[in-house]
Amino acid sequence: MEKLTNKEELAMRILWKRKRGFVKDLMEDLPEPKPHYNTLSSLIRLLEDKGFVSHKAYGNTHEYYPAISKEEYQRVYMSDIVETYFEKSYKNAVSFFAKEQNISIQELKEIIEMIETGKK
Repeated sequence: MEKLTNKEELAMRILWKRKRGFVKDLMEDLPEPKPHYNTLSSLIRLLEDKGFVSHKAYGNTHEYYPAISKEEYQRVYMSDIVETYFEKSYKNAVSFFAKEQNISIQELKEIIEMIETGKK
């Protein structure tokens, strides 16, 4: 699975939130300045070609929905970040956030508890 561009990721976040929608529906959730309808439609079709989106046809109109879950994408994306920036070490990743003070001691304890609970 390849990493999404910023515009593709924005479109997917909207689809994950909405669960499904027509291009005109997705357009409503985009921030200003909104792209042209045809631009968004092309982007959604590209995401479909890449396997991220599927559709149900109603005549000439298509209702789009995510073909992969947000969690699936997060798993692959985060694995890539850990591999690329943290030498394939989740320990290095967590250590980075601890050093940058982006994660508290309490949050670290909660992570440890989640890991211990998940192993049982």
